[in-house]
Order: sequence, then C-alpha cells, then structure tokens
Amino acid sequence: MVWQRPDGRQPYELRPISFHNGFTRFAPGSVLAKCGDTQVLCTVSVTEGVPKFLAGSGKGWLTSEYRMLPSATQQRQERELLKLSGRTQEIQRLIGRSLRAAIDFEALGERTLTVDADVLQADAGTRTTAITGGFVALANAVAQLLQQGKLERSPLCGQVAAISVGLLQGEAYLDLNYIEDVAATVDFNVVMNQHLGIIELQGTAEEGSYSRTQLNQLLDFAEKGIQQLLIAQREAIASWDVLFRV
Repeated sequence: MVWQRPDGRQPYELRPISFHNGFTRFAPGSVLAKCGDTQVLCTVSVTEGVPKFLAGSGKGWLTSEYRMLPSATQQRQERELLKLSGRTQEIQRLIGRSLRAAIDFEALGERTLTVDADVLQADAGTRTTAITGGFVALANAVAQLLQQGKLERSPLCGQVAAISVGLLQGEAYLDLNYIEDVAATVDFNVVMNQHLGIIELQGTAEEGSYSRTQLNQLLDFAEKGIQQLLIAQREAIASWDVLFRV
C-alpha cells in the first residue's frame, strides 16, 4: 500500500514556499516565510558587542531564539515564560548552529546578530522553515549594515537551507506536513549549504529501524528539495551578487 499525500503532492515535491520581505518595520532583517500552511516570522536584530568569550577577538557572533505562538496549533499552547521546554531549546540551538555556517565572523566584527523565529502557524517543518527563512532575513540585515556603512564588506560566506524528509509505509517523502509527520516511521531534518554540503542531520526511527538504502533515498530527496529552496532564497534576496561572497 502506497501512502497517499493529503494535498496530492508527489513524494519528491515541496509544498509552496514564499518569502515576504520587510514584514515588520523595525528589525534590520524581517521575513515572513511560508511553507505550505506553516508560517514563521523570521527577524534579525543587530547589537554592538559580543558575548564575553569573544570580547576583544575582533569576531562577531550569531544566536537565535525560537517560540511558537499559543494559537499556532489547533489546540492552544501555554506560553513558555520562565522555563523553556527541551524542544524549544533544541530547536533554537539548531537554528543558531545552522546559520552560523553562513557567516564570516571576522568580517562581521564585534557585533551580535540575533535571529528570532516566531511560529505564527504550524503544520510541521517549523524548524526547517525557520532556518530557510532565517537566512533570507539574515541577508536583509547584512544589506542594511552595508547600506549604513557599518560594514566594509559582506560577511555572508555561505547559503543555508533546510528541509524535512521521512519514511511513510517504507517509502521516502519530502517536506512532511503535520499529518505525515505524525504518521512517519522515520523523520529527518536536513540542513545543507549552497554546495549541498551537509551542515546538520537530525533523524531517528520512531518505529523499528531503516536501511542504508532508505537513508540514501531520504538524502537524495532532501538534496532535490534544498536545491529548490536555495533558488527561492536567491530570488527573494535583492543585490545577491553584492551580498554573497564565494
């Protein structure tokens, strides 16, 4: 029996992806990233100075925060006020690790970039959408720093995008929505750069195990999806050739 996708997509097909730049007024970088019914507001703020462990090094830093609005899911979730859940901490660390791979911190200088990912609506893939949209917001913030003369050259030295893949009834599927995410026996989050080099893999078998052949198929699907996301990012970022250094 073959899994029938609720939205009629092919196994290797992404949900519709879009980036709405300048979604908020005050953040240097601001993007509403939509992946199907998942919507994540990604903003980037710039602060002069760095954490103590980098003070005097001449290098900058990037950190991230991730939150989900109470109404982002079908049933209201309590706000995380005094203590973050383990899931939230793990996701925001993933976002930070992933996007740090795109920055030359010496070119940034002693500044801190804070990437905030706020989930407005969740239909699975919130962390991967946060990474993919976060990169676009990051590029927008860098563009503003260059325009203001605060940077001599762009610190963007890589491109980063992320996608989910999973096994449903033993077959590989790309970009799972919530119904598929719940039903999947294997679920992976894949983060790659512009060369399709792997930045991070998060994957586990919810039931049983999976074979090396299945893993290869999952990674093949992830590569195809990320290639499309990289193109969508470049189309959404103005002055790409000025911002991006190979």
